[in-house]
Amino acid sequence: MLPVIAIVGRPNVGKSTLFNRLSGTKDALVADFEGLTRDRIYGYLRNERFQSILIDTGGLVHDHGDLSHVIQEQTLLAIQESDLILFVVDGREGLVSNDLEIARSLRKENKPIIVVINKTEGIPEESIDTDFLKFGFKEIIKVSAIRGDQCEALSEKIAFFLDEDLAENEFLELPDETTSIALIGRPNVGKSTFINSLIKENRLLTQNKPGTTRDSIYVDFKYKQRELVLIDTAGIRRRKNIDLDIEKFSIVKALQAVELSDSVIVLIDGMEGITDQDLSLIGLVLKNERALTIAINKLDALTEYQMENIEKQIRRKLKFVNFVDVNNVSALTKENITLVLKSAIDAADVSLKTVSTSKLSKLIENMVESDPPPYNQGRRIKLKYAHQAGSQPPMFIIYGTQTKKLRDNYKKFLENRIRDYFSFWGSPIRLVFKDSSNPYAEKKNKLSFRQWKKRKRIIRLRKKKK
Repeated sequence: MLPVIAIVGRPNVGKSTLFNRLSGTKDALVADFEGLTRDRIYGYLRNERFQSILIDTGGLVHDHGDLSHVIQEQTLLAIQESDLILFVVDGREGLVSNDLEIARSLRKENKPIIVVINKTEGIPEESIDTDFLKFGFKEIIKVSAIRGDQCEALSEKIAFFLDEDLAENEFLELPDETTSIALIGRPNVGKSTFINSLIKENRLLTQNKPGTTRDSIYVDFKYKQRELVLIDTAGIRRRKNIDLDIEKFSIVKALQAVELSDSVIVLIDGMEGITDQDLSLIGLVLKNERALTIAINKLDALTEYQMENIEKQIRRKLKFVNFVDVNNVSALTKENITLVLKSAIDAADVSLKTVSTSKLSKLIENMVESDPPPYNQGRRIKLKYAHQAGSQPPMFIIYGTQTKKLRDNYKKFLENRIRDYFSFWGSPIRLVFKDSSNPYAEKKNKLSFRQWKKRKRIIRLRKKKK
């Protein structure tokens, strides 16, 4: 399973900027379930050598204010969840008493730590405060999160640590021959009931209160000769509502379950409707580029008016996932549950599908001919050919000229046409655009003797005119 990295430090040292830089996002709202700085924010750190879950935390201040207490509580939870801590300090301000207090607290946790001295842009090496050595931590690196200076080196340091120090940790891996399907959703939406109805036995504990599932549970299941692993996860609720110890690690467990899965079922409570929290969970799955299906549960308890309201919400709120199945189900009465399971299996299969280069390139050629890309500064953007470069999610590389200047709406148009033509239903697809290389770009034109003499004569005449 994915290792977890927490970013901690006092306020205004650049934690969120570093989070954005490492996660490759434009803002810190990757999986922000509350929208305030006192809440933990979750994202992914991906590298050619590794990938991990990244947690941004609120600033730690050691006073007795109510907000400080909330921030400290959330940060301590993030530290408990983590395998590695990035302790961020301000290289311009130097060492302050709050940094020493945080260092003492971190040392008690007995977690591996990298000290990140931020805001070092434009500061000579000898001017950076050497008092940070007083922390007693071995790993120290100087970076500029806002400019990106040494952030690649930090990423390499993290990769080296995860390779060396976490090699002995046995992160769970599921067999390749099975299809793994994760169920995620808010507390008490019926995830465990859904699985119990599928396997036709009360293997999972179910109660009419949130927080019954304490950890991710893996259930082997066979459906029409298909070997499956069903993953039941703890419910994800808003940060301000988490008081129970059993729910502390629910988000990390769900993120790890999504990463392990071939397909994800997002279960939504039909009684409460589609909430912002549900949309955040769907966005989390899309961020991890997993196949997806959506189920609106508790169909048996909905009135006709509630059903109409749900249909309106689906049309209005789920437009951004118009390529996935949305089914109304009742986990309790088993209505439509096999339909949802089949949808999840089909989406997993679609994410592994491959298409031929000739058919893909022909489609690109036809699209460019019928709906050409817009001009850029009077020059036509050209798309020439394409090929599939990977699966889960399906990734396509499209070659052309000036592809960096292609507008987002045209990229979305290409994505939708490729999805419709090749039936990539239920799975995100990734498009990568590359400019075709000029084979003669590095070759110099070798002049013949006559051309060389003519060139010299022209240069001589130009000098005389001056």
